[in-house]
Amino acid sequence: MSVAGVVTASSRRGALQVVTRLGWGVADQAVSSLSNFALGLFVARAFGASGLGAFTLAYVTYSFTLNAARGVATDPLLVRYSGVPRRQWRRAASSATGVALLVGAAVGLVCLAAGMVLPAPVGGAFLALGVGLPGLMLQDSWRFAFFADGRAKWALVNDVVWSTLLLVALAVMAYLGEGSVPGCLLAFGLTASLAAVVGSVQAGLLPRPAAAFGWFRDHRELCWRYLTENVSFGGATWLRSFCVGAIAGLAVLGYVRGAEMLMGPFIVVLMGMSQVAVPEASRVFQRSPERLTRFCLALGGAQAAAALAWGLLLIVVLPLGPGPLLLDQVWGPTSQLLLGVTLNVVAACFAASATACLRATGVARRSLRAQLTASAAYCVGGIGGVIVAGASGTVWGVAAANAFSALVWWHQLRGALADHLREAGEGTT
Repeated sequence: MSVAGVVTASSRRGALQVVTRLGWGVADQAVSSLSNFALGLFVARAFGASGLGAFTLAYVTYSFTLNAARGVATDPLLVRYSGVPRRQWRRAASSATGVALLVGAAVGLVCLAAGMVLPAPVGGAFLALGVGLPGLMLQDSWRFAFFADGRAKWALVNDVVWSTLLLVALAVMAYLGEGSVPGCLLAFGLTASLAAVVGSVQAGLLPRPAAAFGWFRDHRELCWRYLTENVSFGGATWLRSFCVGAIAGLAVLGYVRGAEMLMGPFIVVLMGMSQVAVPEASRVFQRSPERLTRFCLALGGAQAAAALAWGLLLIVVLPLGPGPLLLDQVWGPTSQLLLGVTLNVVAACFAASATACLRATGVARRSLRAQLTASAAYCVGGIGGVIVAGASGTVWGVAAANAFSALVWWHQLRGALADHLREAGEGTT
């Protein structure tokens, strides 16, 4: 075989490996999103718009904590320990999962304290969330540790365990007819805790919270940058949800959440690819930095096309019967928000692909700048929108904010690549 043929075959094998790893990531997120989608539907049907609104306030707090834990634990792990020797990965994974566990425990205590003073049904939801947060953070950190090690199928197995346990718990509650919003959140956290134990067995490792100080010391630049980025985004989402609930009421917040949940099956694709996009982009960047923009464009474009197709399918098909069947009395107001939510996710696809690729360059300064700008735009669009036009206003405001944010992320990515190529050129002269 000629040299060109060998190179072509090698390139094809490399591309096939990338697609395979992305596929495992999508499959993993599919399982995780299916269980979360089922949980949201259960709450919407059993407890109505106000119950879904209370659940949403607890859920966005969970998401906020998840972003914080990823910022200080698994984001640095993905950037610096993707594809490293197994011995090096084991030490890093043990430290990162320990950090995530500490974050969950700290925020869990805050949630328990808040739950004691907040009125029902929100107070009970926060009490239940506080119990489960340490296990939720640890389970998520094991998944990303497996992604960093190139073993995405192990993450899939772990999520299958969690989802199975959660769905069984929901089925039992439905059968007994004794469920509640706090009960659903308690099942959410405790089943994740069991899956986290399984993750430790899979990895053959124990989380090391005692290594947290050393982890922060060794990765302080990435930790603080990514923590600020993730907390700013999670904080913006959290603030928007609480403002929608306070200004327009829990029911309106439930309608907005209902529309966002219907995009859940597509979010499988977006989040699944995002989970493995950073390590894949890191590999592309290390081999050929000039190809990173094309990789990013292909990833974002494919995701956006899928998001648009799914959204249009929802708009056409759900009014024919599936919508009321899924969401019951929550369906009517929710159906009016689907177009705005679809365009919101389309814009988010381009922002997410640029985010992953910018993080792969390791230029935390630029990604921090982009994230702070995007978070500010999200708050302005989401909160300003609900003040002006209620549920539809906040949905369209967030869609506009995400479109602006995508432009910001792409601008910073191009700047980071230009800086890298210029420095590489100066180094060779």
